[in-house]
Amino acid sequence: MTVIDVHAHVFPVISRDESTVLRGAGEPWLRVHADGTGMMMSGDEEFRPVGAALWDPARRLAEMDTLGVDVQAVSSTPLMFGYAAEPARAADWCEMVNERILDYCSHAPDRLLPLCQVPLQDPEVSAEMVSKAAAAGHRGVHIGNHVGDRYLDDGALHEFLNHCAHVGLPVLVHPWDMLGADRMRRHMLSWLVGMPAETHLSILGMILSGAFERISQSLKLCFCHGGGSFAYLLGRADNAWHNRDLVRADSPRPPSEYVSRFYVDSAVFDPRALRLLIDVMGADRVMLGTDYPFPLGELEPGSAVRACPGLSDADTERILGGNARDFFGGGAF
Repeated sequence: MTVIDVHAHVFPVISRDESTVLRGAGEPWLRVHADGTGMMMSGDEEFRPVGAALWDPARRLAEMDTLGVDVQAVSSTPLMFGYAAEPARAADWCEMVNERILDYCSHAPDRLLPLCQVPLQDPEVSAEMVSKAAAAGHRGVHIGNHVGDRYLDDGALHEFLNHCAHVGLPVLVHPWDMLGADRMRRHMLSWLVGMPAETHLSILGMILSGAFERISQSLKLCFCHGGGSFAYLLGRADNAWHNRDLVRADSPRPPSEYVSRFYVDSAVFDPRALRLLIDVMGADRVMLGTDYPFPLGELEPGSAVRACPGLSDADTERILGGNARDFFGGGAF
């Protein structure tokens, strides 16, 4: 069985000077220390301490061996999205990031699958970049779940997603810039509450707006962190659709009938929660995702999958690798 982690981040070595292409829009860069540790920086502000696996492919591959992970889909750290920048600057930034990710993954192309990022604030340029990235060897696209107040139910973003489907690159959606941040300043609540809420908002917004009726059925779309709170609250959404015309105004079918249109990763950390997620989504729509190499990720990849009650050997194999192989189209892994 090949174990494939679809949710693993990278922050290639980018200098302070190189980050200035995003002048005034976060300017993310990596400060590497002599002791092998590092600090993700946002301009002159320290953002998060990190370990070498985030930028050192040799260290990552050694850790993957120890953790029993055969393949990772490697995506940028969301701090690097650059969505607040002027579009031309953001495009230049994404070009650089994508080249660095390709270089990082070239150290083990059979084990590290590069995912590109795009300047989503300009959907037309993003579509052009997806085509270029696919030709260069990227295996997917990593995007945030919104750009300012534009979520994935936005018409221009529909066109971008349809282009991804046409090119044949799957899309990994990660929450970021969480809502209600001013009310969740302590205890990492933006990550613990805001991230699941952002993802739930994105999925349900796409369903109830009718977006899935306008997006190609060939699009492969995966939402991180188990789809946030979507699975747990799906019954509430279905009940509202059946009983309120305001809810079903733009969606011809109840929300539960759209679960076959997207995937989620398994990063819910509790076998009981994972059991619910599989019951709601189906074992063919859940893929191993760990949020590696961050401390809020699953530190023993696949442990929740292996401990999930009532999961057959066949479904365990699908979730740990088979579904991801289908999602990324097989190939050299």
